[in-house]
Amino acid sequence: MTESGKEIGTGFITEVDRYLYNNGRHYEIYEKLGAHPKKFEGRDGMYFAVWAPHAEQIGVAGDFNGWNPDANPMTLLADSGIWEAFVPGVGVGELYKFAISTKSGKILFKADPYAFHAEYRPGTASVTADLSGFKWKDLPWMEKQRNRDPMNGPVSIYEVHLGSWRRKNRDNKDGFYTYIEAAHELADYILEMGYTHVELLGIAEHPYDGSWGYQVTGYFAPTSRYGTPEEFMYFVDYMHRKGIGVILDWVPAHFPRDAHGLADFDGEPCYEYADPRKGEHPDWGTKVFDYSKYEVDNFLIANALYWVEKFHVDGLRVDAVASMLYLDYGRNNGDWVPNRNGGNENLEAIEFFKHLNSVLKKRGNGAMVIAEESTAWPRVTGDPEQGSLGFTFKWNMGWMHDFLEYMKLDPYFRKYNHDKMTFGLSYFTSEKYILVLSHDEVVHLKCSMINKMPGLLEDKFANLKSGYTYMLGHPGKKLLFMGQDFGQFHEWDEKTALDWYLSDEPLGKGLKDYVRDLLHLYKKYPALYEKDYDWEGFFWINANDRERSIFSFIRYSEDHKHSLLFVISFTPVERPDYRVGVPKRGNYTLVLDESHGLYKRGEKAPSFRPAKVEWDGQEYSFAYPLPAYGAAVFRF
Repeated sequence: MTESGKEIGTGFITEVDRYLYNNGRHYEIYEKLGAHPKKFEGRDGMYFAVWAPHAEQIGVAGDFNGWNPDANPMTLLADSGIWEAFVPGVGVGELYKFAISTKSGKILFKADPYAFHAEYRPGTASVTADLSGFKWKDLPWMEKQRNRDPMNGPVSIYEVHLGSWRRKNRDNKDGFYTYIEAAHELADYILEMGYTHVELLGIAEHPYDGSWGYQVTGYFAPTSRYGTPEEFMYFVDYMHRKGIGVILDWVPAHFPRDAHGLADFDGEPCYEYADPRKGEHPDWGTKVFDYSKYEVDNFLIANALYWVEKFHVDGLRVDAVASMLYLDYGRNNGDWVPNRNGGNENLEAIEFFKHLNSVLKKRGNGAMVIAEESTAWPRVTGDPEQGSLGFTFKWNMGWMHDFLEYMKLDPYFRKYNHDKMTFGLSYFTSEKYILVLSHDEVVHLKCSMINKMPGLLEDKFANLKSGYTYMLGHPGKKLLFMGQDFGQFHEWDEKTALDWYLSDEPLGKGLKDYVRDLLHLYKKYPALYEKDYDWEGFFWINANDRERSIFSFIRYSEDHKHSLLFVISFTPVERPDYRVGVPKRGNYTLVLDESHGLYKRGEKAPSFRPAKVEWDGQEYSFAYPLPAYGAAVFRF
């Protein structure tokens, strides 16, 4: 403040703004920092502000001033580390960077950490933008979202990398679909298949395609590979109008060393820990955010809110949570710093997660926050005020590993590994899980999902049908990566589109149609999602039929109406004399099987009436001829 009590500089960033930001509580700081069209002293132009506490001087450089670092100097605001400048005559769509003079005498040209738009790679400049003009049409969806409880509803996620889902036969931008083109075709596919949500890899701006968007330089900028911020708004809006939720992958764990990015932003560690034993990931060659700094926490929490509130996204899947929680993650003895209690937990990251999830919950947008957490860290999901980290869901990496290890086995050896499929049912109530078969499982020589399966070609597809049926019946929300639903043969490669022609060939089409039927079955029957984390929603009929590698179980809805009985075989042996125990009398109507798929309205579905013959520890049972790799779901 000056002696007269007036704000220093333009007054756009107030003393209250600075106080909140420096204490990690300015949740709309992206409306202050960055670049914003403004009128100042009667002139139209662009207001720029950046946090760089170690800088000696900063200038705004861009096409509008010949990239001259001295043409538009910035002013340091008191007690904040924030620099500001107003540049008359600059409009939307201009390239710019901050020219930061360091204490060592160097000038660093840095992209704006809060920029809403970025130059198309390999360019690295920020681009001035205005997000205020988009007209949203998704109000009905957003109102429902605020009151929706994802725990008790269906969540089936289609994980997509936009750059390789499909490509156009054109040279412009490597044939990438625009956000608008992708919205229309992707929504059609998702509606046909029956997924409830799409999850997008790598939307925040990143310089290197091969990072898949997990090494971010522009946290507030939807990547220009596919278009403008307004076009991404259209993508989300269109998905919502079609009844599809949108989840973004979000990366608060680390960032790349690129010269124009956050690394040593003002000549010194600014966004990262100064001690390389905390501030660098040796496995990934990236920098680690310093969660002890309020301004860094504020940057990340405001960024999460930005995507939820400005772009209406329905959830954030938080990448690499384990790397944030453990100080010794990927590090050898002596190469990490214990916390103040001598342990390996990053206490600052723990508080960051609790703060993040508490704020998102209190804002009342209904947004999900999903943890990719691969360890046995306790209480990842739940209420942060009750001691948990506060996530809505957690990826079930343990289930995924066990499931794939089992599915890769020759059927002869599965009886010796039966527990791999049942173990997940011993802990499914411990967290709010999502069962995932993600992009990480079909890269780096791990084989595509279809090529993980044993046997000849027809056997591979039969195996996968049985596996997907088991996944659908197992408690927990669901996620499949693109291409897994029609039997993509080659491993995922971000440089090329999926082989969509396979989805029209007999085996690929058969698998795709079957997955479609599973997903529509999932949405139709509340028994498959209402009590995902409650033993009252699941009941084993026979968990121990290891010799025949057959699993049978029941999923109950909350009102116990339209419950579902699953019988799934994982060998190529027909069982014409198969019999399954059931808990009560009544009709057991076949609603889906491996050869027919879903029985639709008007089709005569087989029905079975149990006899009072004790079987599988149940009072009643009925005979069902179980085919090789048979999968059957009965309604009762």
